[in-house]
Formats: sequence, structure tokens, C-alpha cells
Amino acid sequence: MPTWADLLFWVAVVYGGLCVVFYIAQDLFFFRPERLPKWFTYKYPFPFTEVNFEMEDGGTVNALHFRVPNSKGVVFYIKGNSRSIKGWGKFAKDFVGKGFDFFILDYRGFGKSRGRRTEEILYADLQQVYKWLAETYDEERIVLYGRSLGSGLAARIASWNHPHMLLLDCPYYSFLYHISRYAFILPVRWLLRYHIRTDRFIRKVHCPVHILHGKKDRLIPYRQSEMLRDLAPQNITLYPIKEAGHNNLPDFPHYHDLLYDILHEEMDVQVKMRA
Repeated sequence: MPTWADLLFWVAVVYGGLCVVFYIAQDLFFFRPERLPKWFTYKYPFPFTEVNFEMEDGGTVNALHFRVPNSKGVVFYIKGNSRSIKGWGKFAKDFVGKGFDFFILDYRGFGKSRGRRTEEILYADLQQVYKWLAETYDEERIVLYGRSLGSGLAARIASWNHPHMLLLDCPYYSFLYHISRYAFILPVRWLLRYHIRTDRFIRKVHCPVHILHGKKDRLIPYRQSEMLRDLAPQNITLYPIKEAGHNNLPDFPHYHDLLYDILHEEMDVQVKMRA
């Protein structure tokens, strides 16, 4: 008959095994990339160019740049954690149809992008690409848009720079906080390799911040956007999409109405200030 010592030993073994599996396999849990061959050809109904960035450490980042005549600015769309820009590029229509250029990239390991991926590398890649965009557009014409996983990354880049505005789509309070809700039995703070502290970054963002979030979002609850807003209520506006979940905001006309109003009202204010 097993003793208490035996039971405690096996509990420790199982718990330790869970910790090891979580630490080693977390990239597989959090990122679901679609890899594309270098010869893959993108096809979209809007004019675009394909751009490749060679990073100092040897990594490469692949991106798409959609342009419209007489654009009001550019939306730098920082996407979620799955698939590649082969699929995400479809969201260009939500912005080019509103008079904005649209720029989107694949993280390393996604699509045609290659190289080692860490939290710090994600920030560095995005910052280098942002600086490239800022050479083409004045910063006051750059809109950072962070979707789901990309919301925390967008907040980090906004905190380092001076974009015209930051738009967050179904954001998390912090990646650490969000994952801790699901893996609460594990010492997540010490095991997690991606903390992405949106809650810290957003306090350092000086441009207007607009958050759109589905009230029926079960993956990242609406409450997390409320928590973010409460960190800087004078600078953050939260817009609930009542019937929306996590992946279907563009299915609702209210989302497009809000997006149009936010983009155009903010840009019109800037034009008047420059006049």
C-alpha cells in the first residue's frame, strides 16, 4: 500500500512534468503559424507590394503594403497568433475602403518570415519596421492597430514612438495575466517566456487609445479591456460590440461604423491642427 510519501513523490513528479511540458511547448500552445514557401504568390483585389526586411541577426520578416490614392495615412496592422498574412491580408479591405493604406507583416516562423522568435525579437522586428514606415509617412499619419495577441505588441511599439493613435481589437490586460487564468496551478510567472505586459505599456502611450471589444468574447473576456481602460481613463476610450465574440468583430456593422468614425475624426482633428 503506497504511503503518503509515495503519493507526494508522484504528485511532485506529475507537477514537475507539467511544468516542463508547459515551458518547452508553450510556443506550440500560443502560436499556430502557417508556413509558406518563398515562391508563394499573394493574390488580393487591391494594389499591394510585397516587402522583405533583413534583420541584423539573420532573420527575415515578410510583409504586405496595400496603397490607395491620396491616402489619409497608413494602418500598421499587428495581427493575432495564427495563420499567415495569406489569410490576414483580407482585412485590408476594412481600411483601404476607408481611405487608408494598410501594412501587415508575418512574425518570424509565420508565412515567409524566418528566424528565431522571442518576445524581445518580436518587439525589435516591429520597431524596425515601424521606423521604416515612419520614413515614408509622418508619424502623425501612422495608426497602430493591434488584434488579439498583437494588441500587446502594438501597445509596446506605441509606447516607444509617437503614432497618431493606437487601436486595440479584443486586447488582453497582459499576456501574463491572461495565461495565468488558465494555467493557475502552475508557476506561470517563472515559466512563461512571453509576458507582454500591455498593462505597463499602455500607461506610457501618449497618443489616443481606442479599444474595440466584443462583449461575448469568451477567449479574452471584455473585462480585460475594462481593466486596461481604468489604467488611463483620460486617454483610453472603450467601445463595446454587444453581440460580438472574439473572432467576428468585422461581421458587425457597428464595428465598421465605429472604425470609420474613429479613424476619420482623429485624422480630421490632426488636419485642423496643422492648418
